[in-house]
Amino acid sequence: MARGSIPSIEALAAGHPHRWMMLAGVWLLYACFGLTSASLAPLVGPITKDLGVGHAAMGVVFGAWQLVYIISAAPGGAAMDRIGPRRTLCFAGLMIAISGMFRASADAYGMFLIAVAIFGLGGPLVSVGAPKVIALWFDGKDRALAMGIYITGPSLGAITSLAITNPVLMPLFDYNWRTVLIVYAGITAIATVIWLIISSHPEARRVEASLRAAPREPQLLVWKELLKLRTVQIMLLMSVGVFFINHGLNNWLPTLLRAKGLTPTSADLWAMIPTTVGVAGSLLIPRLATRERRFSILIALIIAALSATILMHLSPGLGLGTGLTLQGIARSSLMTVSILILVEMPEIGARRAGAASGLFFSAAEIGGVTGPLALGAISEATGGFSSALWLLSSITIILLFLAIKLKR
Repeated sequence: MARGSIPSIEALAAGHPHRWMMLAGVWLLYACFGLTSASLAPLVGPITKDLGVGHAAMGVVFGAWQLVYIISAAPGGAAMDRIGPRRTLCFAGLMIAISGMFRASADAYGMFLIAVAIFGLGGPLVSVGAPKVIALWFDGKDRALAMGIYITGPSLGAITSLAITNPVLMPLFDYNWRTVLIVYAGITAIATVIWLIISSHPEARRVEASLRAAPREPQLLVWKELLKLRTVQIMLLMSVGVFFINHGLNNWLPTLLRAKGLTPTSADLWAMIPTTVGVAGSLLIPRLATRERRFSILIALIIAALSATILMHLSPGLGLGTGLTLQGIARSSLMTVSILILVEMPEIGARRAGAASGLFFSAAEIGGVTGPLALGAISEATGGFSSALWLLSSITIILLFLAIKLKR
């Protein structure tokens, strides 16, 4: 298909005042996504002790929901394009809340594994739905700003989890990790109700009606045409590496820091550095990533990720803090810049934003599954995280070559 032969649908509600409420609703759901996905990392110790498992088995748990995510992201993106974000994001919030409740009630490793896997039914719909909402309600510079804002949601959710799980909630609930997970599930359920109210606005219903009335292309044909695009092919490969690094470090960072001699509370505070830095980066970097310098920024972010994996070999101090800061800068915007490239391609646009994002996240979560698995298995086999960090450095070098190829 010739470039630009598929006319993209412009944002259907750009300029409407309710767009900021829609952004707030999506942000809230994405924050709950981050809160839930990060909630296990601070609780590795009590969970593994209670369930009687080691790091390798916990690595399987960390990767369980990403495995489901791989299968469900592409169909979820297709459903988003056809019926709109209102109902699909409501379903997503419910699945995330149910996953949290089931985790808290699991009394065996197998049940806990299934409970975490259920998160993979809701997570991809939030990941895919957020760019879709932005594409429908924002355009121009507002779109870049909105994408920068919404991507702070999972970061702030993760910060909240790291900040209050061990210092606040565990002592408050007599160190019962199950009660902590119930609290997080309840927060997600409330956020889902709020989204349902916000998305019931007449303008939101009009947008969804327009989506349902639009001519529908055979979904397999859409995926086939997208996968033929060389840019899409390279970005799907890159997405695997980006998520391998991000999910691997996100899940194991508190444990890695404890291995350096930090207490659980101190390790959680140190682990907040990349997430906190990431919030600022999410607001600033996407706005700087204009068309003419987007690829240069992408390459700079990968170099920051490479530097981070090297500096994280150091003991707690300035060097390690610098590494964690660089990791936060990289992980805050690598995904956002990549998705901006995708949804602004003439062959994609708002019309196919859901399908393209679904393919992106389906591929990316291959790395999301293997990252935590690999880091857990390597750390258990070697008695530390040094070899795992060198593996991450190797992957970032591959990403750098792919980004240069993408720019050319």
